[in-house]
Amino acid sequence: MLLHSLKVFLSVANEKSFSRAAEKMLRTQPAISLAVQRLEAELEEKLIDRSAKELLLTDAGKIVLEFARRFENLEGDMYNSLAELRDNSSGRLTIGANESTSLYLLNHIEQYRRLYPKVKIQVRRSLSSKIPVQLLDGDLELGLISFDPGDERLVTTVIYTDRLVFVVSPEHRLASRTEVPITELGMETFIAHNVLSPYREIVLREFQRHRVPLNMDVEMPTVETIRRLVQRNEGVAFLPKMCVDPEIETGVLREVRVKELNVERKIRLVYPARRALSHAAKAFLELVDQDAAALTAAVT
Repeated sequence: MLLHSLKVFLSVANEKSFSRAAEKMLRTQPAISLAVQRLEAELEEKLIDRSAKELLLTDAGKIVLEFARRFENLEGDMYNSLAELRDNSSGRLTIGANESTSLYLLNHIEQYRRLYPKVKIQVRRSLSSKIPVQLLDGDLELGLISFDPGDERLVTTVIYTDRLVFVVSPEHRLASRTEVPITELGMETFIAHNVLSPYREIVLREFQRHRVPLNMDVEMPTVETIRRLVQRNEGVAFLPKMCVDPEIETGVLREVRVKELNVERKIRLVYPARRALSHAAKAFLELVDQDAAALTAAVT
């Protein structure tokens, strides 16, 4: 009510007439007069000197007029900001991802920034297991995970299929091989990630099923440190292919297929089912969907 009354008062002050203000606002003159009276009652100040022949503002009226103009400017700024937000020319986008899945975002962020340079993008590094809860709590808008959360409150879409690869140094005894059986890996030193994941469990079960010892004598906190140790021939590792593609292409690492282990790693984009997404998030989803469709078409 106060904001509406301020608009009416601003119109009266600008037009210097109740009747002209009424015409401009498509209201009756009594309605305009009543709105100003309500504003005066709420502020407990007389804003217009009604004893003068011409419309004059009191000292309090002049102060209120200044603030009414500020409110009008702020309202205009608000609508402009909302229009920019709808047009994705501003706003903020918060995405949760772990170390390896965040690599998948690089190309998408590059494309998105070209289309919407004013949108602020924040990628928060988080454990995959925590991302579903953070999405439901409203701490994140979108999340990238490599497992199915199995929660009907979340929408999940597979946007990329990666796989685990067995990598060794070019100096390793197996570097010249293209494929090895799992039974030849019992004497190897594996450098493992110290974060539990469904894929680590798959590898463990396969080694147990074939009764092959899995010597994880070294555990590291990041994929980067694992990769560097393997490059130095300090051990071998199973890593997501997307994390070692450049090293395999340049020959810094060698990929050797393990016959018994062909583990796909599906990357899923996740977001809350019952919460409205921002315009920035919707635009990002559209971009990812277009890329996924293009990739599928190229493969088929």
